[in-house]
Amino acid sequence: MIETRLEDLETKLAFQEDLIQKLDDALASQQQQLLEMQHKMGLLIEQVRMVEKTIPEAPEPPPPHY
Repeated sequence: MIETRLEDLETKLAFQEDLIQKLDDALASQQQQLLEMQHKMGLLIEQVRMVEKTIPEAPEPPPPHY
């Protein structure tokens, strides 16, 4: 009986260790993706700022109504 319980616990532990490793791998992958997205977001912000510099300060007058 104790031997069976010990085997069950060892089996559960092995599955938990495997699950923890998979979760750790997924977390590391998501962290890498987040860093890449933050970098791309920074580049996009720079591009928007450069485009904003080319836009005239005064807005165009509204078109006449017919």
